[in-house]
Amino acid sequence: MDIIKAPRGVRDVLPDESWKWAYVMDAARKVSNVFGYSEVHLPIFEHTELFARGIGDSTDVVEKEMYTFEDRSGRSLTLRPELTASMVRCYLEHGMSQKVQPVKMWSAGPMFRYERPQKGRYRQFWQLDVEALGSDAPEVDLEIISFAIYLFDMLGLSNLEVVVNSVGCPECRPTYRQALKDYVGSKFELLCPTCQNRFDRNPLRILDCKNEGCREIMKEAPGMTDYLCDECKEHFHRVKEGMSLLGIHYKEDKNLVRGLDYYTKTAFEVLSGELGAQNAVCGGGRYDNLAEAIGGPHVPGVGFAAGIERIVLTMEGQGCDFGPKPAIDVFVVTADDSAKRAAMKLLYEIRQNRISVDMDYSGKSLGSQLKMASNKEARLACILGDTELQKGVVTVKDLASGSQEEVSRDSLVDYIRHSIAH
Repeated sequence: MDIIKAPRGVRDVLPDESWKWAYVMDAARKVSNVFGYSEVHLPIFEHTELFARGIGDSTDVVEKEMYTFEDRSGRSLTLRPELTASMVRCYLEHGMSQKVQPVKMWSAGPMFRYERPQKGRYRQFWQLDVEALGSDAPEVDLEIISFAIYLFDMLGLSNLEVVVNSVGCPECRPTYRQALKDYVGSKFELLCPTCQNRFDRNPLRILDCKNEGCREIMKEAPGMTDYLCDECKEHFHRVKEGMSLLGIHYKEDKNLVRGLDYYTKTAFEVLSGELGAQNAVCGGGRYDNLAEAIGGPHVPGVGFAAGIERIVLTMEGQGCDFGPKPAIDVFVVTADDSAKRAAMKLLYEIRQNRISVDMDYSGKSLGSQLKMASNKEARLACILGDTELQKGVVTVKDLASGSQEEVSRDSLVDYIRHSIAH
């Protein structure tokens, strides 16, 4: 019988890599504390309607990529393809409008999209999501962008570029939409089938097409910034002015629209040259009408999402430091079964003092156990045999220098703590 393997588009994150994820998540947690963002844990599946109404029926995510199923009661549920709609649902459901605004939250976990697997992109992927809800001030947009830059700086990333645009609002977008349709209409036959389908329903999505022919056509398309209303124009000006003030290097891209319908005003991405065509490490923007789209009152919001896989890939490509790879401090080596029983008590005592320790349970030879200790990159080996048990000592071997000495059982923990601290 063949071994059952993981489905296409998903992957196991093994110990040789998972510690790098932990390093990224620890950095995200530290930056969140610095910026005053609180962590929330959200459901992995939601009512399908949340994403259909929130993200938009004409987006690729809703049309092609969602994992949707019916539960035993016949309700349509969807594995979350992103977190922003869930964040807004959480804000509304729990009456967070009564708290000090904006409410600042972050979360991380697996998302699910049925799409073609490629480097840094899987059907189950992890995202870090950072959102500020309840304020329409452009300074909050600036804070969100600076949060991302601060995080990537902390992780040691370089060769990054912030790309920004304004996608307007319901007041000014219709005029631009018509101007875009007028331009695209004369080139309709040259568009890919997907963009031809988008022409009437959501022409702005044509700007985001990855087809090279469509991208070439859209280079000469009118830009949204030429059609902004006074409010959107002033908002965008203040965001850019703030980035200049903070020394954040950015580039305007008139074709940047992001892939989801709920965005208004600011849209941005942080790009890296390490990931080929799919080079966005982080993307986000403002979504002032999302809460109303899912049945709530008007709640302005702004945020970003960053893929953990992509961050790790970019860091590896740039040779960033993930810190020391986790290793145990102590490995206990036993000569026989009586020593093994004593070792179990020793392990418990050492762990009670928050010192990492392991041992062999399979009865290997002393030489094999010492080799295991080296393979696990332990700092010290604590050797127990008949002689040690009779004398009430433990032979402690420094695996780096090879030196060893007998240490009283009563003072062992203090000896270990002093040794690993130097």
